[in-house]
Amino acid sequence: MKATLLCSTALLLSISATARAEDAAEPATDIIVTGTRQIGMKAEDSPAPVQVIGAQALQSVGQQDLTQVLAQSLPSLNFQAFGGDTANLTLTAALRGLSPNDTLVLVNGKRRHGTANLAVLGGSPYSGAATTDFSFIPTASISRIEVLQDSAAAQYGSDAIAGVVNVITKNADHGGLITVTGGSNYQNGGETAAAAANFGFGLGDRGFVNVTGEYRFSDYTQHGQYDRRFFTPTGQLLPSLNAVQVAGLRANPRFPNVNNINGNARFSLYNVAFNAGYDLTDDLQLYAFGSYGNRNAKAFQNYRAPDRVSGRTSTGTVVYPLPLGFNPQENIREEDFSLTAGLKGTAGEWNYDLSLTYGRDAVALFTIDSANPVLFSMLQSASATPLTGLQRNFYDGQLTNSEWVGNIDVSRDFEVGFAKPLTLALGGEFRKGTYQIAQGEYASYIFGGAQAYPGFAPSDAGKFGRKSYAGYIDIAADPVDSLHLDVAGRYEHYSDFGSAWSGKFTARYDFSDAFALRGTVSNGFRAPSLAESYYSSVNVGPGSTFGQLPPNSSAAQLLGFAQLRPEKSTNVSVGLVLKPLPGLQVTIDAYQIKLKNRIVPSGDIYGTLGTSTVSQAVVNALISRGVSLADATSYAGINIFTNGVDTRTRGVEATANYTSDFGDMGRVDWSLGLNYNKTDITRVSSLPAAVFNAAFGQTDLLSVNAKDALSTATPRVKSIANALWSLGSFSLNLRGTVYGSTRQRQLGDQVYQTAIGTTFIADLNVGYKLTPLIRFDVGANNLFDKQAPTLPLRADGTRPITGNVFNAPLSYTPWGINGGYYYARATINF
Repeated sequence: MKATLLCSTALLLSISATARAEDAAEPATDIIVTGTRQIGMKAEDSPAPVQVIGAQALQSVGQQDLTQVLAQSLPSLNFQAFGGDTANLTLTAALRGLSPNDTLVLVNGKRRHGTANLAVLGGSPYSGAATTDFSFIPTASISRIEVLQDSAAAQYGSDAIAGVVNVITKNADHGGLITVTGGSNYQNGGETAAAAANFGFGLGDRGFVNVTGEYRFSDYTQHGQYDRRFFTPTGQLLPSLNAVQVAGLRANPRFPNVNNINGNARFSLYNVAFNAGYDLTDDLQLYAFGSYGNRNAKAFQNYRAPDRVSGRTSTGTVVYPLPLGFNPQENIREEDFSLTAGLKGTAGEWNYDLSLTYGRDAVALFTIDSANPVLFSMLQSASATPLTGLQRNFYDGQLTNSEWVGNIDVSRDFEVGFAKPLTLALGGEFRKGTYQIAQGEYASYIFGGAQAYPGFAPSDAGKFGRKSYAGYIDIAADPVDSLHLDVAGRYEHYSDFGSAWSGKFTARYDFSDAFALRGTVSNGFRAPSLAESYYSSVNVGPGSTFGQLPPNSSAAQLLGFAQLRPEKSTNVSVGLVLKPLPGLQVTIDAYQIKLKNRIVPSGDIYGTLGTSTVSQAVVNALISRGVSLADATSYAGINIFTNGVDTRTRGVEATANYTSDFGDMGRVDWSLGLNYNKTDITRVSSLPAAVFNAAFGQTDLLSVNAKDALSTATPRVKSIANALWSLGSFSLNLRGTVYGSTRQRQLGDQVYQTAIGTTFIADLNVGYKLTPLIRFDVGANNLFDKQAPTLPLRADGTRPITGNVFNAPLSYTPWGINGGYYYARATINF
């Protein structure tokens, strides 16, 4: 892998035709506002690596979701291919191989709130994600995106360990666009449709309002074949099935592919957003921006056989109310809201910005097309005739995450005899966060609840909050020509765990116009999200019951787990900025990120296996929270978030860009980006004595599957090469992405190794301007339809190594599980 890195870097440095295909970065002369408090800083002069994703990148990505745009533009960012349980309804992305929670998201420089839908399924690189949901930021509202790939906790506070994504929205007071997109995967389903409109309006001659509306739809995708519980690998029914199961399976309209759990969710999404400003005076502006989004999403769970729900009448007749079996689904109906208002201007020689932001994400959860087997059996036993009107849909409760953020930022330049004025920036921040779990309806949780996803019981419900206060100072100076220094310090106090200090020192020296050296040393922290601290739920599978235990609960402390503490980081980076030829810029930045007390989900901690008790303490903890173990015929246990590991991440990020002018043959914008990233686990916490049981192999906090999720389940190497050819009204964009190899051990009846080799993915977009205002695009992502590798079979060939479905895709496939996607788009600009 190191050889791959060196070869790729050598290629990057030797190519003069490399650059920013699809205009993924705006011109190098553009001013940036991320990672610096100085006014007028250019991206090419930044002392820290900042990549700018411009309007052309948004236009040239087929899937109009901001996560996809970022993943196809940034080599250091990887996106979630597939999520388990409710995580499949809110997919996310991660920067520099760390948790998604370690990247801070800003909109117009203001902190954006996180989702309420916590990803809890262990064994995924994205477990624990509760960060900003990019789906609620409409791409048509975006002017550009600035991505700071460096720790910035001293400048922006918690979460900015891996970097900062700052979304800058449009502020035009006239014109706009209307765009319509449709597409589908080559196979596996997943038809999509999207429409968006953006309009700018003037407010007299001193202000503007820019408004965006968006609608997106995506249908289910379907992967895998037969369910190993009922079929052989060739699709024959198992001889061990009973008559009720055989009759129901044969009559099922999806026979023989009755299990639809492997595939993307179906969703419809509406977004509206606005950005507005009004100059009250020449030195004072009132501004506001915000968004509202509404999503309805559904995802399949494991198929249940016809005899999973049964009852006996008072006269002794056995009743099967669902003779075809059933495919329960998890369903969310989500509302996302954000509003920022503020005043900014100048007073004397000081610049100031006062703002207040409120963000809220509310997720109502439902289990649909399901049933509560125990409740039905009890009701049926009291009736002499078969019951009708079986309840199939259940309200599971609601998750709500909200946050108030107040900011005051002031800055001023001082002439102190340096090569440039010294910039002093000061500020303060107040945050108040609230996380709430509202219980579901009685039938959703009683007696084990609805199949697949029981509702939140009264013992799960609660409202939790905290406050924090912060102050920072940032000094930037150029003592002599070509030397830039920046020092920042920040203090934060949280009501639930105390104080945190962070600092950052950044320097850049330009030896000439063609060569500069830059570097950063910093420390940072990430406060545990309220969702990680207090989320509580139960998942019921065929024969299993697992509870997500809140680490800040008394039950967790009785098991020996401590309340969550902040993650702490130490970041070091050093880089080069090269301009070996006119118009060619190359950047190479090496970095190391050490994380202490990293918050991770535990491996599965069992209370029972079959009829054996592994940990009575776990059984007691489940029962104390009102969890029924009636369905746990195979196993029962818990998962929990904990400050379980220390990690060290080392990597190299390299970029290059160039434009070739071929005269009558048009011009080509080239770009090449490369990221090498390796994470090692340097410490793992011990398993508490109350749940330790060597006789059953329960000795480690993290399973090998969970360890691999941190270290090897995302590619160490990702490289993106782009070429955008423009010729009159015609444009052709070709993008090639190389994903390095990945591997992850899977847990079944034993430990199995899976691996995905180095893979090349090609994307193509062809655009044509029918008129200066009307443009058509057709294209394909994953042009050659590279499919995700599938789960192998056990050595005896009778079943997949894990899960229930034969030929299910490996969920950690870095380019996604759905293969090729084609699309067409029409855009009207005015």
